[in-house]
Amino acid sequence: MFADHYDSFAAAYDAENTSSLLNTYYNHPAMVDLAGDVAGLQVLDAGCGSGPLTAALRSAGAVMTGIDGSPEMLATARRRLGDDVPLHVADLAEPLPFADDAFDVVVCSLVLHYLEDWDAPLAEFRRVLRPGGRLVLSVNHPTVFAHLRPTEDYFAVHRFSDEFRFGDQEATLTFWHRPLHAMFDAFRGAGFAVSAVAEPAPAPDTPVELLPPRIVSGERSRFLSFLYFVLTP
Repeated sequence: MFADHYDSFAAAYDAENTSSLLNTYYNHPAMVDLAGDVAGLQVLDAGCGSGPLTAALRSAGAVMTGIDGSPEMLATARRRLGDDVPLHVADLAEPLPFADDAFDVVVCSLVLHYLEDWDAPLAEFRRVLRPGGRLVLSVNHPTVFAHLRPTEDYFAVHRFSDEFRFGDQEATLTFWHRPLHAMFDAFRGAGFAVSAVAEPAPAPDTPVELLPPRIVSGERSRFLSFLYFVLTP
């Protein structure tokens, strides 16, 4: 289970990412916006981690359920969310512990790029979504990989690792690069239609000291980091 790797630095990861540009002021607002009106809807946060996105969607009126592969991340999520959100340890490479048509919305934030195989999780997301539901997901933007690794084959699906620091802890995270056409092939193969693709700007309330200089100067309005999709069965 890939996510149990997070057990060793769950607290440091949560502390770092509850105030970071990429999570607090970029990814989470974008995911909430793309999820749309969730008031009263049953929403699954697939790969919920320590629960900040789950909390934001609950505040928007959603009835939340969370799953993650890391017990320590879920323990942090439990402290954040209290006892009224069901949380389950689950591996996205395995069948999900839910009935067919259980959710109106599935959100999957920055998770699929840890997996070589997208067929199994996408098939499960489609199974647990109700008719008329939607899947909202974010992944590493594939063109960032091409920019940072120009000697690598952009068009191949392959594994790579990067070093990160969360507070005073260092961690090696391993991802799978997937070119854009392969993402669309996986979506289509699982029976999804793409209803939206987004490359958002940072949230308007982002502290100026967190923003790249070219955005502060007004030269640019946004930057490349993650890529967002809204999919419908």
